[in-house]
Amino acid sequence: MAHRLITQIVLTGGRVFGRAFAEAYKQAQASSQYAKTAAANGTTTSYSASGLTLDEACKILNVKPPMGGKTDMTAVMDRFKKLYDLNEPKKGGSFYLQSKILRARERIEAEVRDAARKAEFEKEIKEGWKPKMYRD
Repeated sequence: MAHRLITQIVLTGGRVFGRAFAEAYKQAQASSQYAKTAAANGTTTSYSASGLTLDEACKILNVKPPMGGKTDMTAVMDRFKKLYDLNEPKKGGSFYLQSKILRARERIEAEVRDAARKAEFEKEIKEGWKPKMYRD
């Protein structure tokens, strides 16, 4: 009788594990197909630590996405301040929306900062490294 119970437990566990593995494999395949399609179309969806894409961040703040790593940061900051103040929890706003607005601003700032760093690196490669000389 005990061998029958053990056999049922092993078979049921194997079935559950097999289904979970199959589902994980399907999700991995779908993810790789999506990445291939996005790469072929030239659209990249990189997530930052906040979990927002650049497109989502721009939609939240209602600003244009940075073109070539350059954007009007004064417009971004104006939209951020307005939306952040409108969603103040003490005034009846939403803390969740306020945090999303903050993360969207941080995401756009990170994108611009990374693009500036990359442009500076490319300029340095093109022109050569010129150390800054300090004279006392």
